[in-house]
Amino acid sequence: MSKLRDDALRIWQAGIDAVRSDKLIRNVVVREGGELTICGQAFDLAKLGRIAVVGAGKAGAGMAAAFEDALGSDVVDQKVNGWVNVPADCVRPLRRIHLHAGRPAAVNEPTSEGVEGARRILEIVSTLLLEDLCIVLISGGGSALLPSPIPPITLEDKQAVTRFLMHSGATIQQLNTVRKRLSQIKGGGLARACSAGRIIGLIISDIIGDPLDLIASGPTYPDSATDAQALAVLESFEAAPPEVPPEVLDYLRVRSAKNEGPIPFPEGVENHVIGRNEIALQAAADEAQQLGYRVLSLGSDNAGEANAEGRELAQRARGMRDAADATTLPACILSGGEPVVHLAQTDRPRKGGRNQQLVLAGLDLLKHDGLQRLALLSGGTDGEDGPTDAAGAFADQEVFETARSVGLDPRPYLDINDAYTFFEQAGGLIVTGPTHTNVMDLRVALVGV
Repeated sequence: MSKLRDDALRIWQAGIDAVRSDKLIRNVVVREGGELTICGQAFDLAKLGRIAVVGAGKAGAGMAAAFEDALGSDVVDQKVNGWVNVPADCVRPLRRIHLHAGRPAAVNEPTSEGVEGARRILEIVSTLLLEDLCIVLISGGGSALLPSPIPPITLEDKQAVTRFLMHSGATIQQLNTVRKRLSQIKGGGLARACSAGRIIGLIISDIIGDPLDLIASGPTYPDSATDAQALAVLESFEAAPPEVPPEVLDYLRVRSAKNEGPIPFPEGVENHVIGRNEIALQAAADEAQQLGYRVLSLGSDNAGEANAEGRELAQRARGMRDAADATTLPACILSGGEPVVHLAQTDRPRKGGRNQQLVLAGLDLLKHDGLQRLALLSGGTDGEDGPTDAAGAFADQEVFETARSVGLDPRPYLDINDAYTFFEQAGGLIVTGPTHTNVMDLRVALVGV
């Protein structure tokens, strides 16, 4: 049992290590003497003016630190300044790039601190000159970390809308479609505010398909969404006061009625996706094969609903275990993506995240015959799973037996989205702290001999 658990954690960690933000930055940012190369493009440092480094996201601290390291202290001291909004537990001192606590740890909502950070970023980029270079570091979580409400919308309005959509089970695409229509910085707003001659976005993707307009709500990419589409998203969830402020609905209705064309977008803007879930998934597959497992990869585009995804993963693993032909074992099932959780109505206290919910759903499916020769694991590559200190959870026969010995039934916890409390008592929480990356989730199911 412990070997399956250890192997599952090792395979998952191999995926995380492959998409570490410092590694991804060093893959694309290289300085050799007086020449700086970014994503294959060479810059003569002697002719380059200032280098402003701004951005937001869960990977922002690692990206910024690696960027400074790649340039070297002499260039950093002479040319670099910057500001990056990150979660509070990622803040640390860097040489010239200020890491700003844009929100508390494990609270993925816009805050007044995030608004102040966004203001400082807009201030920096608006003072740049044509000979200057602006580097924008973008990663998952950037939307909540970079709030800049467009008047007359207030921060409280945006907080209410974000909370409503997340609790309604909105996808990240739906959430960002709304958020960027209410922002001065999202939907290309950062690029439009920047006066540098060159803008390069370095992006770690946390969305299926790497849509540049949706990752962190696309601060350096033109907005293809419209106010009418944002309004349609809210209406699809039957948004109404008091959950959604009337000011938001009225603003979008007035804007939709005007039916204005796309906002002009500046030239000289480039975006490069330097990290994605497929990289983590391939590294996990390589590690599993080295450990002797036959790998079945379900790809990186798995969305769906957490309960259904957890049950399907458990069914696949059980089916492989119970198949007559044992020559195909041991086996490893891998998948990436990001499901949603539909929050149940309850007055009871609860705590959890989509990965914990997914594993608990799998455990619930298998609770009658146990998890002998099975291990299920699902974790967020960012080290955060919902408003908790866990990255996710795992379940194996030991977790199953511990839960049974203390009288824990998965179903009541599953029904009210209280997976954290279950795994806290039964064992199975994965706690890593910030990983300084974010490429959605990575799931591992192992079937032993």
